[in-house]
Amino acid sequence: MKFSVERDVLADAVSWTARSLSQRPPSPVLSGILINAGDSVVSFAGFDYEISAHLEIAAEVSTPGTILVSGKLLAEICRSLPQSTVTIETEGSKVTVTCGRSRFHLATMPVADYPELPVLPEIAGVVDGAAFSEAIAQVIVAASKDDTLPILTGVKMEIEDDLITFLATDRYRLAMREVHWKPTTPGISTSALVKAKTLNEVAKTLGGAGELQIALGENSDLIGFESGSRRTTSLLVDGDYPKIRSLFPENTPIHATVRTHELVEAVRRVAVVAERNTPVRLAFTDSQLALDAGTGEDAQAEEAIEAQLEGEEITVAFNPAYLSEGLNAFNTEFVRFSFTTAPKPAMMTAQKALDGNDEDDYRYLVMPVRLPN
Repeated sequence: MKFSVERDVLADAVSWTARSLSQRPPSPVLSGILINAGDSVVSFAGFDYEISAHLEIAAEVSTPGTILVSGKLLAEICRSLPQSTVTIETEGSKVTVTCGRSRFHLATMPVADYPELPVLPEIAGVVDGAAFSEAIAQVIVAASKDDTLPILTGVKMEIEDDLITFLATDRYRLAMREVHWKPTTPGISTSALVKAKTLNEVAKTLGGAGELQIALGENSDLIGFESGSRRTTSLLVDGDYPKIRSLFPENTPIHATVRTHELVEAVRRVAVVAERNTPVRLAFTDSQLALDAGTGEDAQAEEAIEAQLEGEEITVAFNPAYLSEGLNAFNTEFVRFSFTTAPKPAMMTAQKALDGNDEDDYRYLVMPVRLPN
């Protein structure tokens, strides 16, 4: 095998494929990237029995062939190469990478031992990549990072006709975001539970390339994503996701609107004195929100910002990390808090203008910390 390609093109292809490789592969060959050179096209593939990645690039192919080499090592080599044309060719059981005056020799692994990549399920529809990426960034803040509860490390995708609803929870907060898409089959009704980590990777690496195709087989345990010449598949998370939609309150008599950036900065400053598991208190009055943290003889902090309140005055307390992560997910000038009572979860929604209507395509629900009477 022998082919030549520009350094940046190769480095990007290898780096993207290597992202799918497991840190602790179940088999040595699964630490490798499978490279296949054909007629003016070179494909790169990675697989760890759970996630697969495949992409193709145009290249000058002198001799077709297939090799399997260490993905991590090849990625590091590609990043270190000078800006020039790279030539990769096999010499016996070795592969040589040449770029300018740089030459690297790598051992190859047996191609015959590499498992067959899963077939991409049937394309179920197309979503705008930018909208998909924004939705995932907003929802995954509420997904659990505790691998002992694998179901909660996933994001539930509920698909009803032309609407996808993303749901995530770690038991202390919930996030829900709706996105419109173009289904292949009108009236489709299905759902899938996908690892938040996988969706985050797809959003970052495929979401910026325009339209993103979502592949979801009716009787398949796989979900696939394809954009341009890149595609990735992932096993779905097995299990019954909790029915969290009903936890979002329907009637909230108390509403408060604050400028998002001002609140983000105020929480960041006040939380400096909040020790571990110590909440930040928020007291909403007619035209002001007072924040404070710290108790007793320990360090304390206080700050006040403008707020607009509808309903009774209310004081609540939140875990500062949960509050900050939720606030940072909003990209509107204002954020609206909706309360039933102080001990009940508070719902946050986006609001473009101070006196405007809130937008509920994204909702973030956070459990308060109980305050002593």
